[in-house]
Amino acid sequence: MRFIILTVFFIVLTLPSRSFAALDYGKQSLLGADFSGSNLNGATFYLTDLQDANLSGCDLQNATLYGAKLKNTNLSNSNLREVTLDSAVLDGTDLSNTNLEDSFAYSTQFENVTIQGADFTNVFFAKRYC
Repeated sequence: MRFIILTVFFIVLTLPSRSFAALDYGKQSLLGADFSGSNLNGATFYLTDLQDANLSGCDLQNATLYGAKLKNTNLSNSNLREVTLDSAVLDGTDLSNTNLEDSFAYSTQFENVTIQGADFTNVFFAKRYC
């Protein structure tokens, strides 16, 4: 049964039609998952481990990444407008050319993050974590 579930999950992650909008991925381990180019508008990644995941070119507008582990995660060229990043850990994360406008990043930890070309307009975050 576990094999079938993992197989279905793998197939879903590799389908060419990449719309996963408003789905709940809360409290899951998605190490190395490839969501590149996907529509994840409004998706929930509450306390989700996305280490080494590829979310480049994704539409994550209004998504929740509360407490997410984003170590070495590729979020380049993505839309993170109005995203909740509260208490997330971004370490080695690629945010190049990413739109974070109007996002909420209170208590978010940023370490070794690539931010070239990123838009942080109106982002609310505590200065001590930057």
